[in-house]
Amino acid sequence: MLYLVGLGLGDAKDITVKGLETVRRCHRVYLEAYTSILTVGKEALEEFYGKELILADRETVEQEADSILKEADVCDVAFLVVGDPFGATTHSDLVLRAVKLGIPYEVIHNASIMNAVGCCGLQLYNFGETVSIVFWTDTWKPESFFDKIKRNRQNGMHTLCLLDIKVKEQSLENLMKGRKVYEPPRYMSVNQAAEQLLAIIHNRRLQGEAAEITENTICVGLARVGAADQKIVSGTLYQMSTVELGGPLHSLIVTGTLHPLELEMLKLFSVDSCSFEKNEFQQIK
Repeated sequence: MLYLVGLGLGDAKDITVKGLETVRRCHRVYLEAYTSILTVGKEALEEFYGKELILADRETVEQEADSILKEADVCDVAFLVVGDPFGATTHSDLVLRAVKLGIPYEVIHNASIMNAVGCCGLQLYNFGETVSIVFWTDTWKPESFFDKIKRNRQNGMHTLCLLDIKVKEQSLENLMKGRKVYEPPRYMSVNQAAEQLLAIIHNRRLQGEAAEITENTICVGLARVGAADQKIVSGTLYQMSTVELGGPLHSLIVTGTLHPLELEMLKLFSVDSCSFEKNEFQQIK
């Protein structure tokens, strides 16, 4: 049996009882190590689970999935994912491979950022399409995520923006030369994401585009959701470009139409209460 086990968002103890029992009886246990991170390291998980973990990076999961599934038809193999197992499409691919090989599978769910984001007070059913904001480079500055945020906002929906993670990435030079040398991990912060959005707004304004999203649009920054030191701030998009929320992982929400209860909740986390009082662009239900 292949088990896909969600670990939740905080530390080793966020695994479910069912998930922990499964991990302890499995023959091999893999820890997916590139779509998200916990606040504790591999060693802390191994100590709590009482099981040795095999790190599975992007290359292993996407190119060497057969090694994970090896002998899973005759013994139990667990694949551990931070958050919920289906928070990333890569894991659907692993399930499809298992089915093709005749290997049964079971999913053990857990909390993920997709539902835990409700901690800021915004109602989950008022969210539209989730987007990913990627790190820009000098030569690559995509804006497609902005158009999705804009569509959500036109429909009155909030947008959860998942921020880029760069783990075990190679520089172009090392990639071209075939050298297995990797860059240090990088995790996008709320202020970096806000800066990119502000740059797009500036570019669109120069092109004469109508201002659906502006520097004054109410946003929410979240860091380390589910951990003891989680942090939530609310304010304008411009204010999000100036906040410092500490270590990863960060998420950003661009709000749509706000219900009065949502507005009251956001005020609990406001950088400056005047952000809400003076905001003329925000629609209230």
